[in-house]
Amino acid sequence: MATIRESILAALHARLSTLPATALRGEVLPERVPAEGLLILRDGEPGQPEVTLSPLAYHYQHRAEIEAVVQGGDRDAAFDTLTASIGATLAADRTLGGLCDWLEAEAPRPVDLPVEGAASLKAAIIPVVLHYSTADPLR
Repeated sequence: MATIRESILAALHARLSTLPATALRGEVLPERVPAEGLLILRDGEPGQPEVTLSPLAYHYQHRAEIEAVVQGGDRDAAFDTLTASIGATLAADRTLGGLCDWLEAEAPRPVDLPVEGAASLKAAIIPVVLHYSTADPLR
């Protein structure tokens, strides 16, 4: 049986997999970036929970990260399209089918990365805050 945390992260990855860009989870950056772009979901940190005692519950604001990468001719437009599609996909169901209380993405900080012998990459980390509660921090 998967933990609440794993269920939420798996649902987030599944949601990102509906986009035209290739969506990976916890992988290293491959040698080639697909033409549609690349998304890598990083599990991130659950942080310190707030605790309520009656009933016992741990309330997390888990910070996951989505690495968004594009490469090619019109990187600026491709990056803008990719990040807008991520935002629309996440906004369509901010509870991931009821698995979490709320999720919210933060603004990306894009950077251009030169690649020797190939077109530059445009990349950013998009923090995603996942709000959820559990009765046990290990479940």
